[in-house]
Amino acid sequence: MDLTPPSLMAGIAARIRRVLRPACLGLGILAGIAALAPAVSNSRPQNDFPVATDAKLEQIGETVRLTMALSRPLDVKAWVLSGPDRVVIDLPSTNFQVQPAVARKSVGVVGAFRFGLFTTDRARIIIELTQPAVVAKAESRPVRGGFGELVIELRRTSRAEFAAAVAQAPTPEAAPATAAPVPPKPTGETRQTVVIDPGHGGIDPGAVVAAIAEKNVVLAFGAKLKEQLEASGRYRVLMTREDDRFVPLAERVGIARAAGADLFISIHADSLTQAQEVRGATVYTGSERATDAEAARLAAKENQSDAVAGLDASEDTQDVAGILMDLAKRETRTFSSVFARNLVETLGGSVKMHKVPLRSAGFRVLSAPDVPSVLIELGYMSSPKDAELLNSAEWRIKAVTAVAAAVDGYFLNARAPAGKAADNRR
Repeated sequence: MDLTPPSLMAGIAARIRRVLRPACLGLGILAGIAALAPAVSNSRPQNDFPVATDAKLEQIGETVRLTMALSRPLDVKAWVLSGPDRVVIDLPSTNFQVQPAVARKSVGVVGAFRFGLFTTDRARIIIELTQPAVVAKAESRPVRGGFGELVIELRRTSRAEFAAAVAQAPTPEAAPATAAPVPPKPTGETRQTVVIDPGHGGIDPGAVVAAIAEKNVVLAFGAKLKEQLEASGRYRVLMTREDDRFVPLAERVGIARAAGADLFISIHADSLTQAQEVRGATVYTGSERATDAEAARLAAKENQSDAVAGLDASEDTQDVAGILMDLAKRETRTFSSVFARNLVETLGGSVKMHKVPLRSAGFRVLSAPDVPSVLIELGYMSSPKDAELLNSAEWRIKAVTAVAAAVDGYFLNARAPAGKAADNRR
């Protein structure tokens, strides 16, 4: 069977887009697919934002209070949501200079909180609740010198009162469109289009170990991979995010489809709190059925990214049936598997791999029916050795070079040598 990706996928992609586009747009599935760009192209620097510092979480009588010092007063809105129980606080785009250790502190009804950019003009704080609670106060009050102070007070309540408060919350919002317009692949473009997806971002930090957040590790890796692929002159490379921003799962997929991507690579770094000895990189492809329980656990965790950001976590559905759709999915998964196997072989010659390096599961971010897609778990941040390597510039260059070589091999329809250079591993 001829598996040359450009020759087959170009025809498949064109046909499936003609079938899917009207239905998908009608269902709102592609979230502005006609003109999506890297999620940061219309952003302004975070140093232009108001600043939040000196976060404090404390129990005062029956109330838990979260305070932050602000460079100026801001508009604040707060409400509670269930599934999981949490408090959502929205404010204008803010540069959070808050120590991560404070956010992991558990006090009273609060298990932890997180913060970050949510859209191009909005920031968000999510407070995780260990017991039902309602918002007793949510304000930004002025203090001397033109500064401000954010004050959030939570009061423990009954499950019935909490449910009533949830019912009064704003209607669950759809994933926000954060991308700016960009034209699809230009006519006559001969380079292959590769979309790199650094996982998580903004309000969604991903795995956090000590003071290291997954979102920063994978962004650094993605930026270096983009740089190396572009340097070859063979690829048109886009990123779903280029700074610390939240990008909904459906929009990540939409960016790849709108760009006419020939390959989609999602970058992550997992954490296992109960198994610090587990380490090594793993490559995943999309599938309705997971290869094993660990793959299913990871997919369920990654698929909750929108919920972590306070969005409605219901999955998108593509209610478009027919032979063409089935053909496109089969062809796409074949090419995804070809690249994944090549990636495992090539990456395995340079870095430590997990004992089961190739797996599949139902990742929402790998759901494009016409774009071959893989998800790379670079390693486990819960492993001290992996954490050290993930933050090493030397290791990053070695791993990026291997991934870039796998991309080259995929488009040239040539496999990397099966032999594994064990002496290159650490």
